[in-house]
Amino acid sequence: MKEKVVLAYSGGLDTSIITAWLKDNYDFDVIAACMNVGQDEDMKMIEEKALKSGAVKVYIEDLIEEFIEDYVYQGIKAGAVYEGKYLLGTSFARPLMAKKLVEIAHKEGAKYICHGCTGKGNDQVRFEVGIASIDPTIKIIAPWRIWDIKSREDAIDYANKKGIEVPVTKEKIYSRDQNLWHISHEGGDLEELKNEHKSEMYCMTVSPEKAKDEASYVEIYFEKGMAKKINGKELSPVEIVKTLNKIGGENGIGIIDIVENRLVGMKSRGVYETPGGTILYAAHKELEYITLDKDTLQYKQMISHKYAELVYNGLWFTSLKDALDGFIDKTQETVTGTVKLKLYKGNIMVAGMESPYALYDEGISSFGASDLYDHKDAEGFINLFALPSKIKAYKFKNNF
Repeated sequence: MKEKVVLAYSGGLDTSIITAWLKDNYDFDVIAACMNVGQDEDMKMIEEKALKSGAVKVYIEDLIEEFIEDYVYQGIKAGAVYEGKYLLGTSFARPLMAKKLVEIAHKEGAKYICHGCTGKGNDQVRFEVGIASIDPTIKIIAPWRIWDIKSREDAIDYANKKGIEVPVTKEKIYSRDQNLWHISHEGGDLEELKNEHKSEMYCMTVSPEKAKDEASYVEIYFEKGMAKKINGKELSPVEIVKTLNKIGGENGIGIIDIVENRLVGMKSRGVYETPGGTILYAAHKELEYITLDKDTLQYKQMISHKYAELVYNGLWFTSLKDALDGFIDKTQETVTGTVKLKLYKGNIMVAGMESPYALYDEGISSFGASDLYDHKDAEGFINLFALPSKIKAYKFKNNF
């Protein structure tokens, strides 16, 4: 009986050639595991391609529902945005994929898991830390860290030599990762910072210049921080993301061009499209403004920053993240209500909100009189609030 290796297989350039490379360099049976998290791919064709490339068995795992409900939705509740821009599309998917790879390895009795992540990227860390968090006895094979192939051009040459069909060419060389939540574009002319990225690369949205000439309005209803309805219609989390992807895409929503700090120490540039996700984050954030008190809101903003770092760094299965989830879920108990947004050529504007838990009170916030607020009380408050500044001024008055 040969040893078995489970290969995280996408059918892209890297994993297409890795199947053949494993056959050339290891006496293993290769089991390809393709994780369907909503990428725009023909799964049957991917299965056939994996078998043709040398895999002895192929798993096609439908993880779309679990991905959105248990990973993406938790990130929305957390308000997790990496470095103020990145909505963590790839990062949310990797821990789920790692968990499923371990499950398949256990089912097949495989001692090895192989991935096609580069030695310069974040995903190698996310996969391997996720796998180790579940089963530290599984050994990792990471070809990009050990083979002689040095570039994507070399990888294309290897594929041509082996007669392997790959979805990229030296002219169209962008590295892409897609799921239902987003698509990322890296490499090629993006590696030169002075180059403006080309809108022709977009897959999920259109450029603002090509967006609809009329504004679109969308109402999103949340219950305890989770989106439940679009324009009054109750939908599953997957259908909500699909619906908002369509609405956002035709309005040019959700495009970012970011130079981010990778976990491994370097900066990298990418163009990410997250149309539906950008709308959901915007609506959720606005609802929190009216349902969370000042201290909770501001403290949660700090937690959101740390949470995004944990997700980005592949630390999903950690005690700290579990503890932060407890805090976040507590904050979401009152994040219920409807947010109406106006979308126009890449812009998102608030067009109205309502919540049974809104802390905004027109009677208190208006300029008129209120039983809970006496204008005269402000004088004493200001005197006490200014006291440290007054003390400092008196102590150093000779300096004025």
